[in-house]
Amino acid sequence: MLEVSNLACSRGDHRLFSGLSFTLCPGQILQIQGANGSGKTSLLRTLCGFLVPDEGSICWRGEDIQKMAEDYYAQMIYLGHLNAIKDELSALENLRISAGLAGGHLTENEALAALRRMGLKGRERLPAKVLSQGQRRRVALARLLVNDAALWILDEPLTALDVGAVALIEALIDEHLQRQGMIVFTTHQPLKVAGMEILSLS
Repeated sequence: MLEVSNLACSRGDHRLFSGLSFTLCPGQILQIQGANGSGKTSLLRTLCGFLVPDEGSICWRGEDIQKMAEDYYAQMIYLGHLNAIKDELSALENLRISAGLAGGHLTENEALAALRRMGLKGRERLPAKVLSQGQRRRVALARLLVNDAALWILDEPLTALDVGAVALIEALIDEHLQRQGMIVFTTHQPLKVAGMEILSLS
């Protein structure tokens, strides 16, 4: 369970939000909404532990994430609006290296299966620089298939995706929630997922 209590965050001298509290339980999904500059990405990065809040606390399964450090990161995966992909590496190499950096071991066959499910069959060994923006996004999202994290934190996961890829992401989200996973995300595109709750930043 993710518990956020009385959270406040600023950018420079500007207070983005304050007094923010919510609880996310297993099997739940929460969409963060708000205008540009309202602090959506800052909130997600704070939930990841990348930013320290001005006030309040974030607890994962009853423990403050700032004290948990690596134990928390092992149970959480963050995908930002940038793909974090190396142009000179292939889709396969990018996926295997990202898994290694997250502390896991991914075999070539496991990585190939994930990329093919993401619609990248025949492109697994191509340099990322020759892939379209949508294909590069699929490479980044393939990390969700090879990671056992209970908590997904996703910043604009549907960027550059076509209709077929969006439907695939919706299916992956449904599967994760059915396994009692948890998701916090932002998006400017419609996402059809049952039971979704919404938190608006003003």
